[in-house]
Amino acid sequence: MHSFRGTHAVIYALFEANGKLNQSAMRAQIQLMLDEGVDGITVLGLATEVNKLTPREQRDIIKWAAEEIKNRVPLSVTITGNNVDTQRELTLFAIDNGADWLILQPPAVGSFSGDVYLNFFKNVARGFSVPFAIQNAPQYLGRSLTSSDIDKLTDECPQFSLIKAEVSAIEIANLIKAIGNKLTILNGRGALEITDCLRAGVDGFVLAPDVIDFSKKILDLWEVGDYKSAEEMYQKVLPVIVFIMQSIEHLICYGKRIYGLRSGIEIYDRAPALVPTKFGLESAAYWSEYLGSFSSISR
Repeated sequence: MHSFRGTHAVIYALFEANGKLNQSAMRAQIQLMLDEGVDGITVLGLATEVNKLTPREQRDIIKWAAEEIKNRVPLSVTITGNNVDTQRELTLFAIDNGADWLILQPPAVGSFSGDVYLNFFKNVARGFSVPFAIQNAPQYLGRSLTSSDIDKLTDECPQFSLIKAEVSAIEIANLIKAIGNKLTILNGRGALEITDCLRAGVDGFVLAPDVIDFSKKILDLWEVGDYKSAEEMYQKVLPVIVFIMQSIEHLICYGKRIYGLRSGIEIYDRAPALVPTKFGLESAAYWSEYLGSFSSISR
């Protein structure tokens, strides 16, 4: 059985000049992440621009990822949709095509009490035995569960065994204090506050590929007790993280371009998308040169 601790790469959607998904670039991205030693691959997250993808494209990405991974690391799929049936259909497809765990997003329609979201998630997961996570990302999704909501959900549905958070280190610490060791807690936010999150007791991270080699190295150093080197590595990469993590749109525009420059893949946008500025492109080029190519940091 897979462990879900560690560093998971949530892959970017990579497009051709005509706006179509670039299958070969997507597969190469997954292989590069595996070569970098990530502990898991995630697809259809916010970095994958899931809301710009057709249902067919979403299913294609799941299949491509499973074919490339070949069970070497856990595959997780973010499940979106504004009704229970839509999320259950995608959940069933993901499980049938090799997903090891699922990340449920709250529906993007309306704003409701915690009990409404709890019932929604329970109905989506009903009858499935794979592990589920809730994506708790109020900054990006505009809706989330409280610690007490999460505690109640895990008591009522044991298959909810992970949280995929997008919150500060202080909020991570509060969540860990509230629920103890009941859940595997993974944070995102591009690895902002990564060492603070580790001090708080987080189990790992789900991150876009742009600087994930550095983030993984930080986590690896931390786990062997080399806290000084981990902090020094974080200090080195922090300016790049701050540049990238201004918003999800900024991440997709400039973080993806930093990934492209570091990996040698040309980046094209699918509309609607943030239009890069001349200075923004210059900054992305500066930071990609600062980081170097993938596998340039010693392991």
